[in-house]
Amino acid sequence: MAEGKAGDGGAGAGWGGGPLHEREAEIRSAAQAIEVLIAPPGAGLGELLLYTGAAGLGKTAVLTEVRRAATRAGCTVLFARGGQRQCHEPFHVVRQLVRPVLSALSDDERARVFGPWEDVVGPAAGLLPPGGQLDPQGVRDGLDFVLTRLVQLRSPVAVLVDDLHWADPESLGWLAGFAVRARELPALVVLACRDEFPDDDALALQRLLTDRADRRHELRPLQPASIAHLVRAALGTQAEDAFCRHVWAVTAGNPYETAALLHEVADQRLDPVEESTGLLREIAATARGMTLRHWLDRLGPTALRFAWAASVLDTDIRPDLAAAICAQGPEAAAQSVRELRRHRVLTSGPAGRLEFVHPLVATSVYQSMSPATRTGMHGVAAVEVENAGLGLLAASRHLLEILPEGDGGIVDKLRRAAREHLAIGAPEAAQRCLRRAISEPPADEDRASVLYELGCSALLTDPATTVNQLRLALADPYGLDPGLRVDAVFRLAQALAHSNRVGEAAALCAEEAARTPPGPGRLRLEVAHFMFGAFQSEDEDGPSRSRRLAEFHRMLGTVGLAFTDTDTDTGTDADADADSPVSVQAVFEHDGLAHAVAVLRCWDLTLRGADRAQVLALADSALPQGRLPRSLGWTNTTWGFELPGILGLSYLYADRVDRAEELFTEAVRAYEVAGWSGGHLGFAYLLTGMLRFRCGALAEAEAYLRRALRIAGRIGPDTPLHWDAVGALAETLAARGRVEEALELAREHAFGPPYPTVMVLPDAPTLYGRLLLARGDAPGAAEVLTAAGTALDTRGWRNTVWAPWLGHLARVVSPAQPERARALAEEAVRRARESRTDSAVGSALRLCAAVHDAPRAAELLAEAVRYLERSPARYEHAMALVDLGEALGSDPAARTTLTRGLELAVHCGADGLAARARSLLGAGTGG
Repeated sequence: MAEGKAGDGGAGAGWGGGPLHEREAEIRSAAQAIEVLIAPPGAGLGELLLYTGAAGLGKTAVLTEVRRAATRAGCTVLFARGGQRQCHEPFHVVRQLVRPVLSALSDDERARVFGPWEDVVGPAAGLLPPGGQLDPQGVRDGLDFVLTRLVQLRSPVAVLVDDLHWADPESLGWLAGFAVRARELPALVVLACRDEFPDDDALALQRLLTDRADRRHELRPLQPASIAHLVRAALGTQAEDAFCRHVWAVTAGNPYETAALLHEVADQRLDPVEESTGLLREIAATARGMTLRHWLDRLGPTALRFAWAASVLDTDIRPDLAAAICAQGPEAAAQSVRELRRHRVLTSGPAGRLEFVHPLVATSVYQSMSPATRTGMHGVAAVEVENAGLGLLAASRHLLEILPEGDGGIVDKLRRAAREHLAIGAPEAAQRCLRRAISEPPADEDRASVLYELGCSALLTDPATTVNQLRLALADPYGLDPGLRVDAVFRLAQALAHSNRVGEAAALCAEEAARTPPGPGRLRLEVAHFMFGAFQSEDEDGPSRSRRLAEFHRMLGTVGLAFTDTDTDTGTDADADADSPVSVQAVFEHDGLAHAVAVLRCWDLTLRGADRAQVLALADSALPQGRLPRSLGWTNTTWGFELPGILGLSYLYADRVDRAEELFTEAVRAYEVAGWSGGHLGFAYLLTGMLRFRCGALAEAEAYLRRALRIAGRIGPDTPLHWDAVGALAETLAARGRVEEALELAREHAFGPPYPTVMVLPDAPTLYGRLLLARGDAPGAAEVLTAAGTALDTRGWRNTVWAPWLGHLARVVSPAQPERARALAEEAVRRARESRTDSAVGSALRLCAAVHDAPRAAELLAEAVRYLERSPARYEHAMALVDLGEALGSDPAARTTLTRGLELAVHCGADGLAARARSLLGAGTGG
């Protein structure tokens, strides 16, 4: 009998062990793919092979043959099957694929295969208990890493998934990406599915796989000749042609339905002659089952209850669990299994596990239950699965099926299950549990907390859901406890900010702070108000907000000293009343309020172009012992990643790239280790790319920024990360001399007005004006840069590195308004000198030289070079050297200067600048 859904008839296999009918091309295609896969070491490459077709056409039988062929060829075979009632059990398919082989690895092999990803992949694969919340993209990336290493260790590998249409979304999402990447590995991916995906997202992934399949086969019904062969193999060669033809007509050539019909014909001892054809349709309807009466008549009540329990368990049928669910003792259960085998309902699968002979049988049995019976069995299954030690991850799908009864115990289990789902990187599954908990419903006093948890569960993946649910939680009449309410407001503000609604985020925190009693909660909201306000691109109240922030920072410093004195003098317990000075000081230490405000004040001074000494003093005060405090850690959710990010940028703009590099390297490492591969890691890549750009490592900057842009593309357009990545990458490409590519990038991603409400790094209007200038649109550039300068001055932001609008506007207006141009450029130099930052002063001087005649230009450029050679801004230094060499003209020093500029440009990867330097040297400049 063919391996697989035994007795399904496949495409004719399974009845008498005969060959598959009309599936030669499909089997041959797989054999060819396996031959390519097992080519000499290093030469074998994988493919994506896809079998599609309606139920019963033999996909499983074909996949079984592929599995046998791959095993005979020496492949490591990973196999899984989707389950109709397990399609909402996260990573169910992944666990079937990888857990058997990964759990059998030696310690050394395990270390090689998992690398740094064990804590991320282990919980999803069912090898480690759930820990903290994981980013779904991080889990997918970790699975890619582990499977790639496993393929390298155990190549060649064949990954086979049957009934893909019932794969859980988490497994399907990962598989859709890995199946394409597997082409670069000695790994063959073979998938079988119907065109019956449960939702639009799953259907879109299936279409993606279909479009990218190297070999695709759609199975068709069998022709009359093949059906006649099956009939005669089952009923004898005396079967008449008319009878065989009528079997084909009744079953429409479906192999499974043909096999089921022939079983019934044989059981009823019907003669296969023309006179019997009138009974075939009625017998075929009986063979399909689907009704309670059919199964009762066929199996009897005891065996049927066991079959119902098995159908509730779906693809993971443990006899002891099924027996417990249907309340049968060991002997009765064993007898039920024997009866179900005899009636071709259950069989033993490839691994010896109990399973239904075909999913159609499982569906028929399951649907024959009354709604009340089905609900009751799922309720018992939830208890028995958890009692068997399989955990809430497995039990929760059963909890989703029971009727709401206002049971607080069920609500508690669903909330705990949601936390476990989040801890394996399955937020959608967590949201299903929490929505079901709300419909239970929870006790009035718990409802807001469940809504809060539902909102937070979507924070990494669906800000819109977070906004809606947290608003409901905050509006709930029974409310949240004060501490949780403050946190809910902060999370809501985060979701608004990440949705390009930062003004709403700042206003929300201010409004909530105003109605919050004095104490740590109010202080946190006030700090949050300043934080989100700091990211607004336009704010007419900007200068006043800066003054209020400075006063708030002074107040916290004064209060903090008073608290310290109180502690010292009285020895008061830090767990005193929430409104007491000592408890607020404890909050300072726990939530890092003082450090958070120091970072915001530092960033505010950075954007205002203040003296770097002030900036660095504040930055250093936020790093006790030179390291981020726990509350400002990259993966700490107290404040989010924005505060350590702007702290690093403050160091970067103050020319302390060593401190910035320490912070950004720590960010990348922290997010990679934690498996946070979404927006958090994208932001870390962005920051690292900006650092490399500032240091003149343009090729490295481009690589990091492209990584950030890829992640931003996965998240969606118009997010802050998307704007930042496009802008920084366009600036980098232009610096490398690929101006047309930078312009095309900006056009492709619609980088231009209207701008987001969140500030962009680098300043979006300023960069857009520079791009217009590069395109040759001087009037448009002048208009954009003038408007940018007006908005920035209104905001009080005068940083000439982040937004060098003055110098570039001077270049634009210089031909027609030379005096205005020089005034603008000199104002830029004056502002840069206020910052006392070498790179800022040097860059401003270089732009200023562009609007002066040669003698004065050479003086300004020589001064720019002196500043820039003391700074980390090597690309700016290279530009100043080349500009100076050109300005010196026939001066003998010009050639030496150009040569230095050329060497530095090459080192930076500034190909356009290097070409310009070579051209000047070739033209005899300085010679």
